[in-house]
Amino acid sequence: MTPATARKLYGLAVVIVVICWAAIAHYGSAGHGSATLNAALGVAPIALFLAIFLWRLPSRIGILAGALAGAALLAWLWPQLQENVPLLYYLQHLGAHLALGTLFGRTLFGNGEALATRMARTIFGDQLSARKIRYTRQVTIFWACFFFGNALLSTGLFLFAPPAVWSVHANLLTWPLVGLMFATEHVWRRQVLPPEERPSLAAIINAFRRLDRRQGSAAPPP
Repeated sequence: MTPATARKLYGLAVVIVVICWAAIAHYGSAGHGSATLNAALGVAPIALFLAIFLWRLPSRIGILAGALAGAALLAWLWPQLQENVPLLYYLQHLGAHLALGTLFGRTLFGNGEALATRMARTIFGDQLSARKIRYTRQVTIFWACFFFGNALLSTGLFLFAPPAVWSVHANLLTWPLVGLMFATEHVWRRQVLPPEERPSLAAIINAFRRLDRRQGSAAPPP
């Protein structure tokens, strides 16, 4: 199997997992199926992100303490989670969007560079034109507004619309909306940047991974 074929198969597998997860989340959020299974599936991504966060802590004692605290909290909340599955999925959706919005938005303040500008530097080095720097800052604002705006819309629908309506937005439409954002940014990029300053989607994804690894390696050793 060639590397290109492996990458395509991996991408296809990711798409299938995302689609299946969206369908399962919508099914559970709408009040169907086993409450225990729905709650377990809803908790799984939160537990995964918590595990990743704890693994990056500099202290082994901190990792152990965090894991024990998380397990105790889950055991305490488990009966309530089973009775409030839509709330669980809402908090999951809200938390992800607020985290991503903060990831982009916090780099717009202070003396540092915007997140998209940092990513561009991992692709092009220090050879960034003023036009490229301006564009990448605007892209960072663009994504921060999307994530915070979608979190606000999700909250409004959760509070004032039937659970099934909120679930359609949160579980079935979120990824298509993200895809629409990428498509919009792609068109925008072609309008304002010359070909030599336009990175491919694969280059952007790799740049984000490299940036994440650099930030992770900057943490003090255990």
